[in-house]
Amino acid sequence: MKAATLAVGLALAVQAGIGMAQEWPAKTIRLIIAFPPGGGADAVARPIAEALSQELGQPVIVDNRPGGGTTIAAAAAATAAPDGYTLFMHNESAYGSLQVMYKDFKYGGKDYTPITRWTTAPLLVTVSNEVGVNSIPELVARAKAEPGKLNYASSGVGGGTHLPGLMFTNMAGVDIVHVPYKGGAPALQGIVAGETQLSFATPPSVLPLARAGRLKVIAVTSARRSPLFPDLPTVAEGGVDGYDYSFSFGLFGPAGLPEPIVARLFEASRKVLADPKLRATLEASGNEAAPSESPAEFARWVEAEGALERDLTIAAGGGGR
Repeated sequence: MKAATLAVGLALAVQAGIGMAQEWPAKTIRLIIAFPPGGGADAVARPIAEALSQELGQPVIVDNRPGGGTTIAAAAAATAAPDGYTLFMHNESAYGSLQVMYKDFKYGGKDYTPITRWTTAPLLVTVSNEVGVNSIPELVARAKAEPGKLNYASSGVGGGTHLPGLMFTNMAGVDIVHVPYKGGAPALQGIVAGETQLSFATPPSVLPLARAGRLKVIAVTSARRSPLFPDLPTVAEGGVDGYDYSFSFGLFGPAGLPEPIVARLFEASRKVLADPKLRATLEASGNEAAPSESPAEFARWVEAEGALERDLTIAAGGGGR
């Protein structure tokens, strides 16, 4: 009798999940992002949200929730109802560095449902026009000749533009001082103003300043040359063997998001990211469409990348806030 009751209960649960997916979405979907409007995250979130609105038949509205080193948005997404109407665009930091950086942040991978990666992009090694460096070999030589005299700017300790700098100093064997700012834009303005000499920055933040001639881009951080910047050499090509760091955005839901809704969001994402117009829009901001093979593959990837980022953050001394 108990076994029969359990079987009936499971069947009803499956039917309920299928019914929810067939009815979903029936209203506006909110896409939380952890960064302010107008930045690099918006350059990914807004065109994809617009495309998904058309594909799903309901508005997908971007909800900017900056602050707290992305923990405000991450907490809001983790505590949302798992009904498919609150989604989260973020990256592997929600699975690694946030828990190290912020001792009171109690959410982690168990509190999210990974759906798919959306984009990937290399960071750009950016230098001041005044520093007199035009390549990675020149940068390494200068740093070795003047240890502790060069500074690299980031958007904050343990963040996505600090960790690649930490990797660079460790792997190149140089002493370059880290200077954290309150965001990527202030960090780059610090280079323009002469407060610092270089940064490992996101393409949407760098490109307008580089095109205006206010700073210089000398390399990409990915293992291979980016098709978005084919003329830029990699850091590894510049003599820092094995160097590889890329920045990604992906789609998550709260834990417990029904599998049929996950599947629908995954397929909708793959479809819109295959559209040449959307891909061109993303590429114009320095991002490359890079959907996952499946939600399971994305889950494995984000767990592995989160562990790597956690280890880098610990090495950076970024814990305990």
